[in-house]
Amino acid sequence: MKNDFGNGKIWKVILAQAIPLLAAQLVHLLYNVVDRIYIGHLPEIGSMALTGIGLAFPITTLVAAFTNLFATGGAPLFAIARGEGNEKKAEKVLSQVAGMLVITSVFLLVIGLVWRKDILYLFGASDVSYVYADDYLKIYIWGTTAAMLSTGLNGFINASGYPRIGMMTIFIGALINIILDPILIYGMHMNVTGAALATVISQIVSCFWAVSFFLRSDAPYHIRRGLLIPDLHLLSEIVPLGTAGFVMQGTNSLVSILCNVTLRTFGGDIYVGIMTVINSVREILSLPAQCVTQGAQPVLSFNYGARKYSRIKEGIRFMTGVGLIYTVCAWILVLLMPQVLMGIFTSDAEMVRLGTSSLKLYFFAFAFMAGQMSGQSTFTALRCTKRAIFFSLFRKVIIVVPLTIILPRIGFGADGVYMAEPISNVLGGLACFIAMYFTVYRRFPADGEKAYI
Repeated sequence: MKNDFGNGKIWKVILAQAIPLLAAQLVHLLYNVVDRIYIGHLPEIGSMALTGIGLAFPITTLVAAFTNLFATGGAPLFAIARGEGNEKKAEKVLSQVAGMLVITSVFLLVIGLVWRKDILYLFGASDVSYVYADDYLKIYIWGTTAAMLSTGLNGFINASGYPRIGMMTIFIGALINIILDPILIYGMHMNVTGAALATVISQIVSCFWAVSFFLRSDAPYHIRRGLLIPDLHLLSEIVPLGTAGFVMQGTNSLVSILCNVTLRTFGGDIYVGIMTVINSVREILSLPAQCVTQGAQPVLSFNYGARKYSRIKEGIRFMTGVGLIYTVCAWILVLLMPQVLMGIFTSDAEMVRLGTSSLKLYFFAFAFMAGQMSGQSTFTALRCTKRAIFFSLFRKVIIVVPLTIILPRIGFGADGVYMAEPISNVLGGLACFIAMYFTVYRRFPADGEKAYI
C-alpha cells in the first residue's frame, strides 16, 4: 500500500513524504516571498512598502498559529489512529479539525476588520509605514478562511499517504499567485494592494483543491457534516497536542512584534525593512530541513501507533543527520554571499549595506536549529505534549524575548535584536535535542511492547 508507513526502509518512507512536501512548500514559499521581491523593487517606494509588509508579518504568522492549534494537533492523532487501524476515529479527527478551522478563521477575520489600525500601530507601524501595511492587510485578511483550510487540511492529505496530492494543493495556488503578482502589482499599478489580492485569490483556489479531496466519493477519508460539530472530548486531545505548534508560531509572532517595535526605536523604519528581508531569507533557508522533519512526523506517529519503535529510532537518526548537514551548508552560504541574498529582495543600496552585517549576525550558529527541529518534531509526533509546548516557549519566550529587550539597551543597539537569534539557537536547540534523546529516544522498549515516554 502506498500509504503504509510501517514497511520498507524508513529513510525512503520519510523522503517519499518529504520530497513532495519540499516541492510544494518551495512553491508555497514563492508565493509569499515573490510578493516581497516585487514590492521591494518598486521604484522610490520599495523599501518603505517592504517595511509595511513586514509589519503585517506578525498577523499572518498569528493566522498560521491558529491553524497549527488544530491542524498540527489533529494530524498526529489522525496518523496514530491509522496506525492502530481505527479508521472511524481518523475520520472524526479530520472532520473536527476542518470545523474548528472555519470557526476560528471567521473569528480572526472579524478582529482584523474591526481593530486593524490599532493592531498595526501596536505592532510597530509609523505614520509613513502604516499606509503600506494597511493597503496589504485590508485585502489579505479576506483570505483567512481559505488560508487556514488549505494549509490545515493539507497536513491530513500528507498523513493519509498522498503527498503528491498535498504537493498540488500548494503548487496550484502558488502558480496562480506568481502569475498574478506582476500583472496586478506592475501591470495594473496596484502595488501593495495587488500583492495582497494575488495572494487571496491563490489561497481560495488552494482551499477548493484541498477540501474537494476529502469530499470525493473515492477519498480514503471524508469530511462528514455530522462530525463537524465540536466534540469537546476529542478536542481535549487535539488542542493540547496542537498547542505546541500554536505556541511555536504564536511566539514567532510575538518576537516579530517585539523586534519591529525595538528596531523602529533603535534604528528606524529601514531596520524594520531589513528584518523583513532577513525573515524572508530565513524562511527560504530553513525550508528543506523543516520539510524533512515535517515529512517524518506522520511516519513516526504511524509507527508509534503500530508499536514499531526501532523504525522510530531510525527515523529520528535520519532526520537529525540530514537536518544538521543541511543547516551547516545554509550557514556557510550566508557567510559567503550575504549581499546577494539581500539584493534579491531590495534594490535600496543603503538597505543592502546595513542588512549585510545584520544577516550574518542573525544566522550565526544556524546549525544548532537542527536540534530544535528534530526534537520538536519528535515530541509532536509522539504526543509528548508538555515537552513540545515547553521547548516551543523556551527558545522564543524565555531566551529571545528578554535578549531582544535587554541587548539593544546595554550598548548593542539594533544589532542586539539580531544577536538574540543565534544565542537562542545554541541554547534552545541543544536543550530540546538533549531532552528528546534522554526522555524519548533512550526509553523506547522492544517492538510490540507498550511505550512509556
